Amino acid sequence: MTRPPTAAQRRVIDAADPDTGRLRGTETQLAALVKRGLAFRHPRPPHDHFLTPAGHRIREAAEPAPAPAEATGARGVFAARIGGEEAAPQSGPARLREVRGAWQGLLELRRMTNADGALDRPCAWERTHLVQAAALALEAAGHPPAGPDPEEGYRVRATPQPEAVAVHESDGARLRACAATLEEAGWQVGEHTEPRGRARYLLASPRRA
Repeated sequence: MTRPPTAAQRRVIDAADPDTGRLRGTETQLAALVKRGLAFRHPRPPHDHFLTPAGHRIREAAEPAPAPAEATGARGVFAARIGGEEAAPQSGPARLREVRGAWQGLLELRRMTNADGALDRPCAWERTHLVQAAALALEAAGHPPAGPDPEEGYRVRATPQPEAVAVHESDGARLRACAATLEEAGWQVGEHTEPRGRARYLLASPRRA
């Protein structure tokens, strides 16, 4: 069984940048986290260190669950629309600017944290925030999220499968359009049929290569 991080290592992990996973610590501390697979050293200057997915999981395990207002963005914290929210953010130019800014920020995060700087492949943050990441890709591409009435618009939901989300859309053409958007954003997508009701849905996972 893997030993848990030391108290000093936990402090470094807990102090990581919440968005990028960038770490600050002594060379000894950072090297120890790399050796344990909890961090990696970026190959390009300035050779900063970032949390791996395993490091993110340790960090998030110690974080309290967000309050409902924070999770939905009601306190000004951006949250992509996953579809079906009772109190969804208002649409319009301001929301469009927020979504575009969040998407550009995510692309920059990919550039900074993917070892090869790839922009067409999801990064570690996306792998630990699957529903939000997939929803952001869809919303940024202009797909309409479902409101409280799920008859129209996408809905992104977690699944029991590791690194996979389900995307539901009542309209077949819009469902296929969602699949094309996610594939372009670096996700592997397959179309499936629910055992009950025979509704079609997407199963999407972040592409690794």
